[in-house]
Amino acid sequence: MINFNVPPFTGKEMEYMRQAVENQKICGDGEFTHKCNEWIEEKTKTKKCLLTTSCTHALELSALLAEIKEGDEVIMPSFTFVSTADAFVLRGAKVVFVDIRPDTMNIDENLIEEAITGKTRAIAVVHYAGVSCEMDKIMEIAGKYNLIVVEDAAQGIMSSYKGQALGTIGDFGCFSFHETKNYSMGEGGAILIKDEKYIEDAEILREKGTDRSKYFRGQVDKYRWMNYGSSYLPSDMNAAYLYAQLELAEEINDIRLARWQQYYNNLQELEEAGKIELPVIPENCIQNGHMFYLKTKDMVERTALISFLKENGILAVFHYVPLHSAPAGLKFGRFHGEDNYTTKESERLLRLPMFYKLTEQEVEYITGKVKEFYGA
Repeated sequence: MINFNVPPFTGKEMEYMRQAVENQKICGDGEFTHKCNEWIEEKTKTKKCLLTTSCTHALELSALLAEIKEGDEVIMPSFTFVSTADAFVLRGAKVVFVDIRPDTMNIDENLIEEAITGKTRAIAVVHYAGVSCEMDKIMEIAGKYNLIVVEDAAQGIMSSYKGQALGTIGDFGCFSFHETKNYSMGEGGAILIKDEKYIEDAEILREKGTDRSKYFRGQVDKYRWMNYGSSYLPSDMNAAYLYAQLELAEEINDIRLARWQQYYNNLQELEEAGKIELPVIPENCIQNGHMFYLKTKDMVERTALISFLKENGILAVFHYVPLHSAPAGLKFGRFHGEDNYTTKESERLLRLPMFYKLTEQEVEYITGKVKEFYGA
């Protein structure tokens, strides 16, 4: 069976985890946590990166730093993972869903402004499959209405928009290092902070509401309870696991992009024949090969293709069920405008296997079976 995902493993993960244990510092903010933070800061040019226990927690930190409160509204796409909404719902906000673009599956930037009310506090964008939203337009709208922009860049590390790393364009950016992502620490994430005025508050919130980070830097002689907060700090052993992959980030990225391009090239004839649709990468976007998907005619055809591939030893899967149609989406949010594409496009999207150690031969086999399904 060719799995849909195999977590990345480079070979040095266990050695670095052993070093973390030998350092006798396996809780958070040890040597490897700092190395990961510094690597991401250097790579993305963000003001500050703080590793977190998950992208979910990075999003929650963003909501706290943005001072989202009960009665506020946050605009976002419905085609996303629940964490994008949960972070703001936990603060008492109402989620306002708007439709997506059918080409990139990202929020339609042209529908955001009409969804803004006097209660709107933030826009949460999701860079689906590591392909950027149209950030110039979104940041223009945010500036016009004095709104916070949170980038859910869970899938977006190593991707960029007009030369800027995803996660560094809005006020806060959130990465995921879950086992399904390009670089993994099992469970984990990071918050990227654009404006240094938020850094001290972020450190306090992440360290259970204390100024412990200052204490470890020798800036205060004892640490105190300063504000509300929680434990958003991952173990240094997890960070050690991640750092082994960040050291080979370019190699991993190149391999994933090569497999992505191989998929695209091999399946292009089916798109030209009108059998399927392939991903669109806008001109100003550089992607990271996080995901390769295709779109079938409808859900019935997608289900049949998934079954056919499984019978042939290939695990292909669908993706998000739109949040606005879920029980919690109905309870905590509302859809503004028409759902022209969110549901329709989500019902025909199918993801093919994509991971670091996926081989050229496996992609040849997978695409061959897709062509066989369509009689090509």
